[in-house]
Amino acid sequence: MNKQLINTCLIAAGIVLFVSACKTPALVTREANKEVPASFYGSLDSTNSGQVSWRNYFTDPYLTALIDTALGNNQELNIALQEIAISQNEVLARAGEYRPFVGLRGGAGVEKAARYTHPGSTEATTDIKPGRETPDPLPDFVVNLYARWEVDIWHKLRNARKAAAIRYLSSQEGRNFTTTNIVAEIATSYYELLSLDTQLAILQNNIEIQNNALKIVRMQKDAAKVTELAVQRFQAQVLNTQSLQYGIQQRITETENEINFLLGRYPQHVARSSDNFETLVPEAVYAGLPTQLLSNRPDIRQAELELTAAKIDVEVARANFYPSLGLNAELGIRAFNPVYLAKLPESLLASLVGDLAGPLVNKNAIKATYYSANARQIQAIYSYERSVLNAYIEVVNQLSNIGNLQNTYDLKYQEVQALNQSITISNNLFRSARADYMEVLLTQRDALESRFDLIETKMQQMNATVNVYRALGGGWN
Repeated sequence: MNKQLINTCLIAAGIVLFVSACKTPALVTREANKEVPASFYGSLDSTNSGQVSWRNYFTDPYLTALIDTALGNNQELNIALQEIAISQNEVLARAGEYRPFVGLRGGAGVEKAARYTHPGSTEATTDIKPGRETPDPLPDFVVNLYARWEVDIWHKLRNARKAAAIRYLSSQEGRNFTTTNIVAEIATSYYELLSLDTQLAILQNNIEIQNNALKIVRMQKDAAKVTELAVQRFQAQVLNTQSLQYGIQQRITETENEINFLLGRYPQHVARSSDNFETLVPEAVYAGLPTQLLSNRPDIRQAELELTAAKIDVEVARANFYPSLGLNAELGIRAFNPVYLAKLPESLLASLVGDLAGPLVNKNAIKATYYSANARQIQAIYSYERSVLNAYIEVVNQLSNIGNLQNTYDLKYQEVQALNQSITISNNLFRSARADYMEVLLTQRDALESRFDLIETKMQQMNATVNVYRALGGGWN
């Protein structure tokens, strides 16, 4: 009894020494900084446009129909869905690793041992049963169940499954972020398309005005009030304006196809209504609080989940320094003749083996894996902090952009009104020979450019409301 106790103590001491030898090296770590400013521009209003569904944020029925189609057909979104499926399968695979593996095995074979060897001489002098020699060669038939199980004493396998589950959630956030960007891209291209339609309509109206002016110049030339030079200058102005419409038509085609690509379809007409683009009023935007970005923005939530998974990966890598406990079991029947397989318990075989194994010498590979896991954790911390900082700056930039664009639009609108009156005044003065034809030409050109600038500013205003909505984390919910 004392001897048995001494052996047990020696084994226990050996295990303690073994575990001590598997001590992990120390690492220098840091925590992610999750602090953000208390407010945007001092406002503490918690109303947040990013929490509004895109169906309620965008009211144009043509635009919402396009977004609906894209969310079902867009290839990038479908690729993201497959990434989610891959992550889900990874969780399933990791879950199976810390459960017992059980299998069924059957086999048959024959063995001929050399006579002048230990197995051969033993078989030659041993009877299978009294009066019956061991068959030579010796057949072998076996049917058995086998099982193996790594006892997850350090939670290495369960932590690996947990990390895989968190990355599955991260892949879902990745899809949400893709959805946000696609919604924003479609809305931006749609408003650009409306602005191009409006510019084309303005251009065609301006061509008509210039043609009327050209007729007047020709009549004045016939009346010897102006020379052929004035006629040619007006003619050149008309031709120049006519040529501009083809550039706009090309941009319309390209913008339509950008939308078609996002919708996952081949080039076709994009249904829209451009009649009231100049009177569109940008959506009122409420930024809410910066802390809401942490829950609204899918890219921030994705970075946070990746950080959590990276921390768990360090624990998994740490467990490689510790000994692993494995159990192997086998139960079945085995005989040299199939007839004897049913003779129990003589044909019965069973085994149960446990082993404890771990690294002692030359742990460079394990150390490298451990250090790399920690480096990826630090990398994930910086990635998370960058995502938060980038989100805050994006919101601030877009809020500032909305205010500045409104001021720009108001001044551009006044400029357009003044130049429209200038066209009428210059035409009247030209008819009465009180103004030079160059003044008429320059006034018409400036008026056209100012109208184009006004429409461009309106498009930038609409796109700014889209960009701030995306920056606040809207579009995926």
